[in-house]
Amino acid sequence: TPNLQRSTDDVYSPGGIPKRPDRAVIVYANTARQIFPGIPVILGGIEASLRRFAHYDYWQDRVRQGILADAPADLLAFGMAEWQMVEIARRFDAGEPVKALRDIRGTAFTLELAEWRSSPPPGIVEIPGFSEVSTNKQAYARAFALHYAEQDPVRGRVVAQPHPKTVIIQNPPALPMGTPELDHIYELPFSREGPPSYKQPVPALEPVRFSVVSHRGCFGACSFCALTHHQGRIVQSRSTGSLVREVTRMTKMPGFKGIVQDVGGPTANMYGMYCDLWEKAGACRDKHCSPACRTLHASHAVQCELLTALRNIPGVRKVFIGSGIRYDLVVADPKEYLGLICDHHVSGHLKVAPEHISPAVTALMNKPPQEVFDRFRGQFAHLQERKAKKQYLVPYFMSGHPGCTVRDMVRLAEYIRDNNLYTEQVQDFTPTPMSVSTCMYYTGLDPFTGKPVHVATGREKQVQRALLQYREPRNRGLVIEGLEAAGRSDLIGSRPECLIQENAGYATKSMGKYRKSAKKK
Repeated sequence: TPNLQRSTDDVYSPGGIPKRPDRAVIVYANTARQIFPGIPVILGGIEASLRRFAHYDYWQDRVRQGILADAPADLLAFGMAEWQMVEIARRFDAGEPVKALRDIRGTAFTLELAEWRSSPPPGIVEIPGFSEVSTNKQAYARAFALHYAEQDPVRGRVVAQPHPKTVIIQNPPALPMGTPELDHIYELPFSREGPPSYKQPVPALEPVRFSVVSHRGCFGACSFCALTHHQGRIVQSRSTGSLVREVTRMTKMPGFKGIVQDVGGPTANMYGMYCDLWEKAGACRDKHCSPACRTLHASHAVQCELLTALRNIPGVRKVFIGSGIRYDLVVADPKEYLGLICDHHVSGHLKVAPEHISPAVTALMNKPPQEVFDRFRGQFAHLQERKAKKQYLVPYFMSGHPGCTVRDMVRLAEYIRDNNLYTEQVQDFTPTPMSVSTCMYYTGLDPFTGKPVHVATGREKQVQRALLQYREPRNRGLVIEGLEAAGRSDLIGSRPECLIQENAGYATKSMGKYRKSAKKK
């Protein structure tokens, strides 16, 4: 958990009972090597994918080696990896040894140190090695910025990172799939059931069992999201016909009750969007996609057509959008989309993720500023005027993100108060491998500018989260503590603008260095 408490359940295990070992990929790779000696071991999946370089481990609070330096594996297929796995199988079938498979896009492998020193491959981007990044935070930030820049499938280059006993080499990412390839993959006869050997249901399956994936990739590039390193920034969409066929087959499956739980991807409303430059130049190296960019086609027309087609399939009663939507895209293209999804594709609550409203924090998060969210709220409120049954916005906010101070959280709490927002859905920032925000959290630096970034830890993280839910009685002590530390005791009292009632008998605890830094700011 974000508080480093061991989870009491595991939604990916039968019955929700925790059974998976810690660092499962390393454990399973060792087991496979023992049981099948001499057989190549290939890693895949998001756990391995996001640990392909030296990375900060929140659990141990230290930098760990890239996973190929810890797991006895021959190759790592990163990203979604269907193309890589087919290519690997084809070449094994042709009799090639695993060491000959070092030229496959979307894979990483290891070289022995002697081979690396004697004949390093040409054109490689070498980033600071494990010995350096594990002891020097500036080197860690520099290494991150270097390999981040090479994760584009069109312009990315081979990246190498030396480790004490090996060198990890990452080939450029696999090229984006075309629509026919995606259609083929998702129209394979998946059972939508857990493995037959499982005697109990898998809790994580039920919310997505009757969902469909419409696309991959996300050009939003939020700093706290590692999808840039897994699916990439180039959106790859399926055809409407393929999705209609999949949902039609779904209607004939046991257990289907007429509800399509989600039609989406990393960001639901990027379906069908594309940039003129992606095919030949990839995503821009020095800037992120904006709805205002003249080469980005950010119309929702294709998705509106898709949703209408799915709604009209016999046997389908409701088609929901369960994935998140980018409200900045909606604001830039408000014609039909917001009205359509409010009328047909959300229940009583529309979930969006502004995450924060402080300009300094949203800039580090790479999220739209408050003004854009306010415009979206206005558009949503205008739609509600004609509805007999009102719908409500449920915003997701985040505490403890790098760059966020207690004063920033007080400002967010005031915004929640002034707009009467409901804040049960909150997230305390959790560092995960290969995200920009995790690099900031560990190093205290913006990896792209080198500028220092404030990082909340320990007690301050608890206070920041409490300020998001200042109405909760259990958070009273922490809220008072945070308000005093931020120099905002004016918000303690009985006036309408106060966040919390005054309690003369309450004594705050010392907050040490964090309180001093908050006062300086």
